[in-house]
Amino acid sequence: MRASRPGKGHFVNINSLIQLLIVLEEISNPQAVVTELEQVIQHCGFEYYGLLRHLPQNPAQQNAEPWAAALAGRWPQQWPQIYTAKKYVLIDPMVRYLAHAQRPFRWRESLGAFRNDAQRRRMEQMMVDAFGHGLEDGYIFPIHGRNGILGNLSLAGKPIELSPVEIALFEAVARKSFWRLLELKDEAQALENALSAETPLTRREREILHYLAEGMTSMEISKMLKISNHTVDWYMNGLQNKLKAKNRQQAVALAFRHGLIR
Repeated sequence: MRASRPGKGHFVNINSLIQLLIVLEEISNPQAVVTELEQVIQHCGFEYYGLLRHLPQNPAQQNAEPWAAALAGRWPQQWPQIYTAKKYVLIDPMVRYLAHAQRPFRWRESLGAFRNDAQRRRMEQMMVDAFGHGLEDGYIFPIHGRNGILGNLSLAGKPIELSPVEIALFEAVARKSFWRLLELKDEAQALENALSAETPLTRREREILHYLAEGMTSMEISKMLKISNHTVDWYMNGLQNKLKAKNRQQAVALAFRHGLIR
């Protein structure tokens, strides 16, 4: 059976997402980042969204609402107040699932993961309340750091079927928008320094990771850095050990996930 091909609307969305990734590099103020992000999100059919930075885990913030450290977002009127009043943060399946998620996921995916949970009925009630406020379905795109989640992009509204390419591009948009806003708010360096302390990489290791991410071979990197390809391989073995990666491709993927390269 022949695989189905994405329709015209999917191609339009793909082009919009790619264009946004390019434009984000050129934007010089935070509000413009938010404006461009909102336009593309709405263009792709989502009415509501949140780009969230996760708060450090401590007792005072343990039960903070998901939007407590929002970098940008738009939610239905009264929904944040209802969410807070009913203390849904304590049982929210998306929040709980996100703590361990290694990839983007759909809302219903998170609810399905807690079929036998003691709080299942409250979770279902939360989803009914959300549906009544226009939050019928959604996607969440985690943004990872070395020790876990740094933030996420949540998209919500009417049910929308994203293609695998659109999901991959939204994941890139989430990461790029997150870091660009932090850079423009002069908050990125502090977070980068914390990440560096968690996974100390030398300048040379970072250079090699950067070139690998661009698809260069050991021979090409050795010529670029004027070192032998054997030396490049030696650095790569060390990087794989530090990142606990099985191969070079996974090392690059983990470096992106942990914010060590972007």
